[in-house]
Amino acid sequence: MKAVILAGGRGTRISEESQDRPKPMVEIGGRPIIWHIMKIYASAGITDFIVLLGYKGYMIKEYFANYFLHTSDVTIDLENNTIRTLKSTSEPWRVTLLDTGLETMTGGRLLRAREHIGNEDFAFTYGDGVGNIDVAKVVDFHKNAGSITTVTAVQPPGRFGTLEIDDVHAEFREKPKGSSGWINGGFFVSSPKILDYIDSDSTLLEREPLERLSAEGQLAAYKHHGFWRGMDTIWDKIYLNDLWNQGNPPWKGWDD
Repeated sequence: MKAVILAGGRGTRISEESQDRPKPMVEIGGRPIIWHIMKIYASAGITDFIVLLGYKGYMIKEYFANYFLHTSDVTIDLENNTIRTLKSTSEPWRVTLLDTGLETMTGGRLLRAREHIGNEDFAFTYGDGVGNIDVAKVVDFHKNAGSITTVTAVQPPGRFGTLEIDDVHAEFREKPKGSSGWINGGFFVSSPKILDYIDSDSTLLEREPLERLSAEGQLAAYKHHGFWRGMDTIWDKIYLNDLWNQGNPPWKGWDD
């Protein structure tokens, strides 16, 4: 199975970082968030990736073009212009990097990747969210559901604390999990038939395509009750880095 990653947006809500780099290249623990997402998939045995580029996509290309060098110990002989690898920790991944347009919407980006996606079910997600998602379970759920597309539904913490009031006294609860209901957490599994629901570059996946699939009973939802966090703002980045620096981030299901 292939995993497609939507990595072309501008990330305007985290402009402190995205002015200089595409959002999927914003780092958690010294690694771009796209790397963390790919590690989540690799933990489930999915190592064939298609990355859909847009804003500053060349930076993602350069990252993977130099990945082997950046993750290896090497001896460089300047006089003879040779490089000898001493130790490599490079990943056994196949990464296809596609320019899908600067202004293309999420649906349009998927549509542009049609020939690379092929005829088999595929996974896809956004380039800015991590969680302890059991991707293999999502895949199995999708197969049993018999739908065209399955979305992973998550319950993030509410934006605000709540007050439980009994007459005069109030009990404060800080940002209870699930107070905002179930939302789209990405980590989709889909038949290529989803591409038939996308008209053009201007199609926003989250509008007409998913709404039509839902109306036709072809959109299933896998409920994920564990950790999930989207990196929408600089505060999300700080929070995720704090979790990483504590030594046991909840989305890290792989060995070093």
